[in-house]
Amino acid sequence: MFKTNLKIALRNLWKNKGFTLINIGGLAIGLACCLMLLLYVNYEWSYNKQLKDIDRIYMTRLNLKINEQLITTVATPGILAETALQTIPGVEQAARITMATRDKFFSHQENNFKLNSLFVDPSILKIFDYHFIYGNADQALSEPNSILLTASTAKRLFGNENPLGQSVKWDNRKLLKVAAVIEDLPKNQSFQFDALQSRALFEQENPAEKETNWGSITCVTIFKLKDADNFAAADASLRKLIATHDKDTDMEAFLFPYSKIRLYDEFENGKPSGGKIDQVKLFLFLAFCVLLIASINYMNLSTARSEKRAREVGIRKAMGSTRFNLMGQFMLESLLLSFLALLLAFVLLELSLPYFNNLLDIQIQIDYHSYLFWTTLAVLALFTGLLAGSYPAFYLSSFSPIKVLKGFKGNGARSLSIRKILVIVQFSLSVCMIICAIVIYTQIQFMKNKPLGFDKDNLAQLDIEGEWTKPLVLQRFKEELKKSGAIVSATEFASSFTEDGSITGNISWPGKAANDNSIIDYRSTGYDFTNTVGAKLVAGRDFSPKFVADTATSVLLNETAVQTMGLKTPVGTQITWGDDPPLTIVGVVKDYSNESIGSKARPTLFYYNPARTQVLLVHLNPALPLSRSVALINKIAAQMNPAFPLTLKFTSQGMDEQLQSEKLLSVLSNIFGGFAIFISCLGLLGLALYMAEQRSKEISIRKVLGADLRNILVLLNKDFMKLVIISNMIAFPLAYIIAKNWLSKYDYKIEISIWPFFIAAIISLIISILTVSMQTFKVAKANAVDALKYE
Repeated sequence: MFKTNLKIALRNLWKNKGFTLINIGGLAIGLACCLMLLLYVNYEWSYNKQLKDIDRIYMTRLNLKINEQLITTVATPGILAETALQTIPGVEQAARITMATRDKFFSHQENNFKLNSLFVDPSILKIFDYHFIYGNADQALSEPNSILLTASTAKRLFGNENPLGQSVKWDNRKLLKVAAVIEDLPKNQSFQFDALQSRALFEQENPAEKETNWGSITCVTIFKLKDADNFAAADASLRKLIATHDKDTDMEAFLFPYSKIRLYDEFENGKPSGGKIDQVKLFLFLAFCVLLIASINYMNLSTARSEKRAREVGIRKAMGSTRFNLMGQFMLESLLLSFLALLLAFVLLELSLPYFNNLLDIQIQIDYHSYLFWTTLAVLALFTGLLAGSYPAFYLSSFSPIKVLKGFKGNGARSLSIRKILVIVQFSLSVCMIICAIVIYTQIQFMKNKPLGFDKDNLAQLDIEGEWTKPLVLQRFKEELKKSGAIVSATEFASSFTEDGSITGNISWPGKAANDNSIIDYRSTGYDFTNTVGAKLVAGRDFSPKFVADTATSVLLNETAVQTMGLKTPVGTQITWGDDPPLTIVGVVKDYSNESIGSKARPTLFYYNPARTQVLLVHLNPALPLSRSVALINKIAAQMNPAFPLTLKFTSQGMDEQLQSEKLLSVLSNIFGGFAIFISCLGLLGLALYMAEQRSKEISIRKVLGADLRNILVLLNKDFMKLVIISNMIAFPLAYIIAKNWLSKYDYKIEISIWPFFIAAIISLIISILTVSMQTFKVAKANAVDALKYE
């Protein structure tokens, strides 16, 4: 029986090549989109899970109590790791990771590169199972001057030589010995680096780190437990650990699974509140929607041919076939189409995957040796075939043999209503995607174009290193840059201007409540700060060499800091920072958004101390072409600091990087939303074909009675327009809820206007009119005699 049904299925598919191609094409596009999204979801879901013993690895999070609210950070006290290892029985390994605040120069002979390195305890190599090419985990970072390289970094520095035991110069002043080389890290691993250095070296360079206390939050702490079942006890002990050693603390450390740090990176009142998992869930839902739309498209196209299959059903039933046999026949056709579509989808997937990886800067690969992958493909094809073929099988097998052999009349309004519902579902989902894509794009443009409070277009930064660490040389460098006309001003700054900096809760001001635990950001800077970044002063003045006190006792606040402190007349007010002498507020800076475009400015204090700065901010001369300014800066830098090739980073580039997640969501929404509307149009075409078959005699009679082409086109199109309008009415509230929820995470956001809904409605109406008119025009132009000659 199966063999017979297979022959019939193949014969029907070959006989109706046009329908077969449309069906396979629609399903293939839907499956390809679904597979691509599922691969991306799996890529994000598998972050860090390739690590051995991942169920025993935890990152420590720290809850800080600030005005009755808990703020969660990844930074922890430096002495937490060793103390926990000694006092908590369930801990097997503990390690600290300190991120370098900027990339440093590494060189070997003529090869010089700025590399991303982490300072770590040697025990990190016993927590994370890196794959060693040279060296081993026991000896790799045992010495302060040892270094571990990734394979690609070793190749850049040493070519094809064996680098083990050779020297690398760090920061052009200290020789490090290559103790190990590991395989390159997969991109879906949280801690990315070019090199690992011993934390002992970090403590040599920063002696104060050896004397840290429980209030010094300077590093990330990673634990590996002896057994996964020890988690509850170890976590409970860790939560009490800081309070045991510091009675006045408002901090509580806790264990968080390392396998979840990528997806659950947002916390509210000390508990996970989401993060990238929300985006993953959205893409998973989007994958299901695209597959559902493709399946509905198949249902509509299959039932659109009902009149041509009706006589076949009637004859087979008259010859003894049961409804179950007929349903099996139609389900087999659907499954066959599904597997053919899967083959085509697989080709489309392979062709588009490199573009997708390049677009998102990720590293998705298809594991052909994975049983899970092939099982997923088979299940997906089976599910799609059963889903897509279910309604046609039930519908087509329900025809009465007597009725269809006398003359097919269909199953009346009931079957047509189901098909209309399917089209409405398709278009509702597609219109919802279009609206959300427009809202996302509009929000991105709003954040890109909103006033930031500083001049991002003419602002650049370079690292203070080498000769520039000498104050007199740096001052002469700034003067030379101004003299050349390349810049109009320059100032030192604590760290990268577009990244987070340091925080403190140890600042007091007049009238501060005893239970006020407000956290204040602080940044060190040089003279001419506001003029260089293009910020505005709303009161007072900037730091100036004319005022000797600025070097020790003067500070600037931003507007949010003034509001946080509740200061009515901030300029001239004295505040205290720890045990230091009182500080005088000499100016108030207007709030600006540089560390997070979509969020409000945090309360920030600026103090003059060039010795605690790491970058030089330069305001480029707007009167010169950008290329000319850059060339002049490079020329002067090469003359004054030849051992350190200049790396100039534009602030606008850093601001764009902050929108990476939003851009990803926008791109995927546009691509897959476009495919969804295309597949929906195929479904609408199927319904148009069905209705054209059902109403061919009616149209012919109307033509005989004098109806012209325009009247017939309006008659045929208006029913479809009703479906599209109903789809829009359903999609509008759904899209509004989704968009409103997505926008809620931004402090600065657009108001959802009527325009996205209006544009989506117009797009859907125009596309549907064009799709339907392709078929209705053909029917309206047909010769009436052909449809009426048997009457």
